[in-house]
Amino acid sequence: MDPEPETRWTRWRPAITIMAGSLLTIVPVIAQVPVLPPLGLLLLLAWRLSDAEALPIWAPLGLGLFDDLFSGQPFGCAMLLWTLTFLMLDVIDSKLPFRDFWQDWLVATGGIAFCLLAGRWLALPLGTHVDTALLFQFLTSVLLFPLCLRMAARWTGEREEQ
Repeated sequence: MDPEPETRWTRWRPAITIMAGSLLTIVPVIAQVPVLPPLGLLLLLAWRLSDAEALPIWAPLGLGLFDDLFSGQPFGCAMLLWTLTFLMLDVIDSKLPFRDFWQDWLVATGGIAFCLLAGRWLALPLGTHVDTALLFQFLTSVLLFPLCLRMAARWTGEREEQ
């Protein structure tokens, strides 16, 4: 039997969840340091690592544009950094096609570190002292990534069932 064609919801589910993660940055959270992780980026990495074909190669451009509109970063920052991270994941996929959870977590940690450090370099003057806050945001992001990966894997399973 032929598999049932994808519904519109299952085809757009990765993009919608990433955009919802990007929208969470507008929730007013009172904190001394910015510890709210970039959930759009975490979900982008989670979708890409759990299902390589869930998003087309050009998806980080549009999703990064959406994130740029709500995150407060300079316009084009997420577009550039997310696309470079996505391309980095493609290169890693070609070199290591079979990975386990720990390797995915390590790859995602590298992607998160790259995006946060490059975003800091693009958005702020180098003399600004935000390194401690950036470290808290990085640690929060790395520790939250397995949850995002688990959610994306569950949603991927639901996509395949439909």
